Amino acid sequence: MSRTVTVGLDDSPESRAAVEWAAREALLRALPLKIVHVREPLPGFVARTPLLDPEVHRQWAEQLTHESAEGVRLRHPGIEVITEQPTGPVTEVLCAAAGISELLVLGSRALGGVKGFVVGSVSLGVVARAERPVVLVRAGEQAADEHRMDPAGVPSAAAPFRPVVLGLDLFHPDDTLLEFAFDAAARRNAALRAVHAWPDLPPSFARLAGGAGLDDSLERGQAALLSKALRPWRQKFPDVEVLEASRCGSAPRVLADCSRDASLVVVGRRVRTGLLRAHIGHVTHSALHHIAAPVAVVAHADRPSEEKKP
Repeated sequence: MSRTVTVGLDDSPESRAAVEWAAREALLRALPLKIVHVREPLPGFVARTPLLDPEVHRQWAEQLTHESAEGVRLRHPGIEVITEQPTGPVTEVLCAAAGISELLVLGSRALGGVKGFVVGSVSLGVVARAERPVVLVRAGEQAADEHRMDPAGVPSAAAPFRPVVLGLDLFHPDDTLLEFAFDAAARRNAALRAVHAWPDLPPSFARLAGGAGLDDSLERGQAALLSKALRPWRQKFPDVEVLEASRCGSAPRVLADCSRDASLVVVGRRVRTGLLRAHIGHVTHSALHHIAAPVAVVAHADRPSEEKKP
């Protein structure tokens, strides 16, 4: 595998924000940055249209990629930048690029207000199929957004990073996901906030099982399970401050509430076999559409069915 941070480029604000985020991530990882602009093949009837000259489109793509790379080199002296302009179906090409990269970065358009974000079909297709981490970055994302305020109360990229937030499913606490999140926090010298949510008990069951006493017992039990899952990773990353957030409630809502001050949110996607292979879980899907911070989706192996039984 070629160790690069790869970013998909098109002519959009969210794509430009993704390129900048990817450049900063490449510097954190001491890796080259690869900028990929995918040229989709023109249908035959379009290629024969005089006003749509394929050569003009090729020159535009080359200029776009060149200007993006030169801008990164100017803003981040010393970074190695590679450019590619492959031709083919965008989703397939980007999935292939992700497969030979450390991670892939894509843009996601913001709607603003409570409406959330627009995650296009290409981004969703790549997230659902790529077997390497994919990070989605919002239009307008800036370096200072990922950092705390400076002592004067001014946003500054020179201030410490905000926490990295990890959404963790305790039924499937995968090592790939945990390692990515702890490593991201360590590289940023940031705290890691590990978030786990469990649903409310049905009222009828709670009454029969002891009411408030059961709630307290369940809360302690879930917190203990979270601590147990994190313990070996605390030992592997002793310099990372770990904040444990075990909450009762809807998992997407709990994760969103705990991610309001995040520099990066890390969620998982199980790589399935069979008919449901291309699949994004509901928590990850919600995170992509509603969390403002960059969201990293880390694919990890699905477990055999017998391992899922209690």
